[in-house]
Amino acid sequence: MGKLKTYQEQLQEIVDKGINAAEEQQKKLASMPFDYAEKLESGAREYSVKTLRTRYNGYSDSLFGQLRNLNSRFGNFAADLVAKLEKEAVEGADAVSEAADDVSDAAQEAKKSVAAKKPAASKPAAKKKVAEKTEAASA
Repeated sequence: MGKLKTYQEQLQEIVDKGINAAEEQQKKLASMPFDYAEKLESGAREYSVKTLRTRYNGYSDSLFGQLRNLNSRFGNFAADLVAKLEKEAVEGADAVSEAADDVSDAAQEAKKSVAAKKPAASKPAAKKKVAEKTEAASA
């Protein structure tokens, strides 16, 4: 029976070693999330919520400031473009007005020219001929 007792003790030692090895591995695995949590906790202590809020607000203010600057630059560009277009429109209107004046002047001169070329005495001459015919017929 001594041999059975020895086998029993050896078996218990093997199982005990297995249990110890499993326990060691379980503790290693279980400690990993806690190790990471401790690192995060120490890192999080460096940044308080107020510090994080301040940084966020700073980045946010910077972003929106840049957007406002971009909008301002776009507004200036658009204003320059509108001013150029208005200037061209005024110049175009002036050119049309001058052309209209030139056409009007040319029309007036043409009218004067046509009036000057018309025989001014044609109507009275016609009356004279009619009057002469009437006198000749009565004589």
